[in-house]
Amino acid sequence: MNKMIKVDFNSDLGESFGNYKIGLDSEILQQVTSANVACGFHAGDASIMAQTVQLALDKGVAIGAHPGFPDLQGFGRRKIEMNTSEITDIVAYQVGALSAFTPDHKLHHVKAHGALYNMAAKDRLIADAVITGIKLVDPQTIVYGLANSELIKAAQNANMKFAQEVFADRNYQSDGSLVPRSQPNAVISNPAEAAQRALEMVEKKSVVSVTGEVVPLAVDSICVHGDNHSAVDLAIEIKKLLLENQVIVTNKIC
Repeated sequence: MNKMIKVDFNSDLGESFGNYKIGLDSEILQQVTSANVACGFHAGDASIMAQTVQLALDKGVAIGAHPGFPDLQGFGRRKIEMNTSEITDIVAYQVGALSAFTPDHKLHHVKAHGALYNMAAKDRLIADAVITGIKLVDPQTIVYGLANSELIKAAQNANMKFAQEVFADRNYQSDGSLVPRSQPNAVISNPAEAAQRALEMVEKKSVVSVTGEVVPLAVDSICVHGDNHSAVDLAIEIKKLLLENQVIVTNKIC
């Protein structure tokens, strides 16, 4: 294997709210190189945003905004019908809000959350609306999106930096999309299995779908979800296996 392969390792964090604690952010931040911080619409609040940014800074982890639909009850995982200008507005609002908590008011990246992420992966109009919202705040930031998706194409078209993302803890369909969480076997919770999946995606630039097809993938960043009950163990095993195989785990990808 090429020993100069580099990959980012990210997780969705800052998803607690008031007195309600979700995830083990401090522990996850010891493993990842980039953090996608919830911006108050699907999870998180102003204080959690500030605290998570500081935790990431303390660990030397790159900070990104994680905007989603305004849906606390559904954790941003339910589709909400909005026109493109509304999508642009909610993205700009959330990206701008998180930027205010960073030392230079700049973000390393922006990664949409949940239903918004999945819709932007398939629908070019939604993807363009997300990109427009990001550019309103910071045209120099990196756009994280599902590998080979419409969001990546929209970022390319807008001359924005982008990172093609894969998921170690999710299964894939034959078209390169994620198996919906409503279906069986959508989530991989076994640390050894997730780590092997991550390494294979990095080495082979592909993934085997749940129906057996080999799906080509570009791999710039690997995600593990912070709300997975096995998240810390997953993160530890994934990073360990990557490093053992001479993969450079870094947020310096663009």
